[in-house]
Amino acid sequence: MNTDTSSRGNCLCGQVKITANQINPKFTVCHCDTCRQWGGGPFFAVQCGTEVEFEGAENIQEYQSSAWASRAFCKNCGTHLYYRLLKTNAYNMPVGIFSSIQGLVMDMQYFIDKRPDYYCLANQTKEMTEAEIISYFATQM
Repeated sequence: MNTDTSSRGNCLCGQVKITANQINPKFTVCHCDTCRQWGGGPFFAVQCGTEVEFEGAENIQEYQSSAWASRAFCKNCGTHLYYRLLKTNAYNMPVGIFSSIQGLVMDMQYFIDKRPDYYCLANQTKEMTEAEIISYFATQM
């Protein structure tokens, strides 16, 4: 993982402040049904590793959304805060939380076979289907 970028961010109401020390500027996009239902569209996420600190953690609500991950949001304003892998405790966070990140590059699209026909991203990226993702996480649990 590239670890040249660290950044601070916060939720909309400012009750949760985040410091991530290992932000990978090669971000991913997930088209799965859960991500699209969670946020109304694909989930654009930066990988932040495990070195993430939260101020105002009492304002975070976490929900286990799959056998391998949980999602969290601010209890006050509803801002989506992260998608956390249970086995490794690694965080994936919305790109928009960190407004100062420079040099972002879309690197991978997950669940590409679940992307609906009403949108298309023109970026050339690596892609994984639902079957490939499920197979990968089956080995991670």
